Amino acid sequence: MAVIWTFPFGAFTSSPAPSIFCSGILSSVSATSPSCLFPREGVPRSRLKSGGINRSLFTVSSAPFDFSPPPIDHDVVDSMKVAGAQVSEDGIIETYDNDDEALDAADNGVAVVDLSHLGRIRVIGEDRVSFLHNQSTANFECLSDGEGCDTAFVSPTARTVDIAHAWIMRKAITLVVSPVTCGSLIETLNKYIFFSDKVEIQDITKQTCFFVLLGSKSSEVMKHLNLGDLVGQAYGSHKHYSLNGMPITIGVGSLISEEGFSVLMSPAAAASVWNTLLSFGAIPMGSNAWERLRILRGRPAPEKELTKEFNVLEAGLWNSISLDKGCYKGQETISRLITYDGIKQSLWGLHLSGPAEPESPIMLDGKKVGKLTSCASGRKESEHFGLGYIKRQAASEGSIVVVGDGITGKVVRVPFLANQHPPSPVKKSRP
Repeated sequence: MAVIWTFPFGAFTSSPAPSIFCSGILSSVSATSPSCLFPREGVPRSRLKSGGINRSLFTVSSAPFDFSPPPIDHDVVDSMKVAGAQVSEDGIIETYDNDDEALDAADNGVAVVDLSHLGRIRVIGEDRVSFLHNQSTANFECLSDGEGCDTAFVSPTARTVDIAHAWIMRKAITLVVSPVTCGSLIETLNKYIFFSDKVEIQDITKQTCFFVLLGSKSSEVMKHLNLGDLVGQAYGSHKHYSLNGMPITIGVGSLISEEGFSVLMSPAAAASVWNTLLSFGAIPMGSNAWERLRILRGRPAPEKELTKEFNVLEAGLWNSISLDKGCYKGQETISRLITYDGIKQSLWGLHLSGPAEPESPIMLDGKKVGKLTSCASGRKESEHFGLGYIKRQAASEGSIVVVGDGITGKVVRVPFLANQHPPSPVKKSRP
């Protein structure tokens, strides 16, 4: 008999859930890992960590998963406002007035950020794997159910549109993308679906919520939730669970790092998940601090580092690119850039002596060698950090440059780009 643990807000089950089709969101949920035990709300944190949780045993309900809007008293934004959230007019959680604390937690503890404003695209149909294999840079044909990857959508000349985080599910592929590219990506992908292709593109952004748990202690939280089987798994690996009949997917990786975890769920489950993560000590992070962290870690973003001006290799997105698969959009340009060592500039981090405006020129010995693309305060408000493209032969790690109106910058490597793995260079002469 399958078992289910129940708590005041719902329950998690470890049994395989029935195959279903719910509002076009998730056609099959398979909870193949151990039961996820979310604690009773209001239990002191010391009791949570010592395992002092009262549990009741029930049989699994066979009711279908429900993606209807949550009741007002379970609204996740209300829960976040209780924690001090400041919400923008379009519903984005901007800050909890704790940005420095949240950044420190992302490095030395555990933080949680609501990224539900990011786009979520669901690709279904028999030809979904081959379709995305041909439309983006990653090798989807070598991935199986439960695995994932980053992939880049590029123009025919290899200019980067966006980096997508992909989860390969039993009957669908879910993509997490930037909110500024979601609509245009869906439009572009639909244009490339031919009459005989069995593919459908769905925007599931408003029907789902998306959280990221990050920090060096995020694995400890997963273990406390009896989700230790995900700890140490490959980046992009994910499993499905059921909270009171509502599907939740948890994956390895935090978008900006292989460390941390991502959570996709229905709006009805979001408040319970959020409150539980806070009860285990996660520090809430707003989108302002997340943007600072993105720049500090060096993850390129659309309309900043990812534009028509720079190609995918200049952006350093090597882990998103398969060099072995067959024809795909942008492949010819990418192959020539690699074969003939044609990468002219690279993306770097910059420790700055003061604030600088994006688009400011980067100068060395009185000559323009690059352009600043992003800038933010650093670990503390008194520090400043930026990202920018610099000509390959002009500067290297440790070089001192001038940015904009006399701001000094030290060129440094950033974690996201340092973790990319380019192939060994094999330079050939042009024919």
